[in-house]
Amino acid sequence: MRDPTFAGRVWRLLRHPAIILTIAVAAACVLIGGNLVWLNVSTLMAVFSLIALSVGVTYGQAGILSVAQGTFAALGAYATAILTFHYGWSPFAALPVAILFPALCAYSVAYQVVRLSPLALAIATLLFGKIVDVALRAGGDFTGGYIGMSGIPPLDWFEAPEAFNIVAWLCVIIVVVLYSNAISGAFGRAVQTIRHDTLRASADGINIRRIQTQMFSLGAAIAGLAGWLYAHYTSFISPDSLGLHVSISALLMAVVGGCRYVLGPIVGAVLLTLIVKYVPGQEVQGMFYGGALTLVLLIAPAGIVGALVSLSKLRVAPMSRMQKIRDVRDLAR
Repeated sequence: MRDPTFAGRVWRLLRHPAIILTIAVAAACVLIGGNLVWLNVSTLMAVFSLIALSVGVTYGQAGILSVAQGTFAALGAYATAILTFHYGWSPFAALPVAILFPALCAYSVAYQVVRLSPLALAIATLLFGKIVDVALRAGGDFTGGYIGMSGIPPLDWFEAPEAFNIVAWLCVIIVVVLYSNAISGAFGRAVQTIRHDTLRASADGINIRRIQTQMFSLGAAIAGLAGWLYAHYTSFISPDSLGLHVSISALLMAVVGGCRYVLGPIVGAVLLTLIVKYVPGQEVQGMFYGGALTLVLLIAPAGIVGALVSLSKLRVAPMSRMQKIRDVRDLAR
């Protein structure tokens, strides 16, 4: 039962994922200050958080195992790079295209493959990523070919590292707000019903194929936003920038953090980005990635955030029972 008091309402507000993330980001920005190294790490954390959130939407909520989220980010990055570099668009004018183009591509793909088994679906998205990779490499001067595109203009008025870092995390916070509201309503309940029991969802009249396609497109749109940020932050994009390795890393981030929770993919992105910073060798990074995934799956199958939620319930439950005992004693008196 919800606490109707003002303190109860304030506590529920403070527990909202967007509020928690905003407080954490504000504290981190104060600690980082003007340190360029940590500003770079923080900005990359925000970019990978968005890609990991796209995994949380598709896999954590809808149960769609996709290994093409890095590809959708690449589509968003190339869309804004082409429009701003070749046609002189403003980066903010290219932002809707960078979000909608991957979403439309995902919609056309998802409508055909969402009915497949998880393994077959993962293979289908892998093949889609390979097709996009071949197309980008064969694009010649239009896409930069194998070399890629350099000289992508930065964001207007946000060229400074501090400003871009704030913009990147502001995008993450906005996505978290929209994501939280989407899964807490009727649409989110329909998605959860599909994930747990497709027969029940069909009996309730839920259009499973349409909702799964919408969730897949939503995840691609979030990845496209990440690609937009990445392209204008690095001023360079190539077929190797946001490829299969990014898709696999984002999947690991979401699983380690807790893909079924809103903040889980962000926690995983922050943790694994720190591992990359302190472990520079790629071979050693793979070992730590695999070790972190194995450890989390053994100790906390629901991810880090899932383990924290379970611990909080274990601590709160005895307190609530003791409170009920006290209430009964007071009534007896």
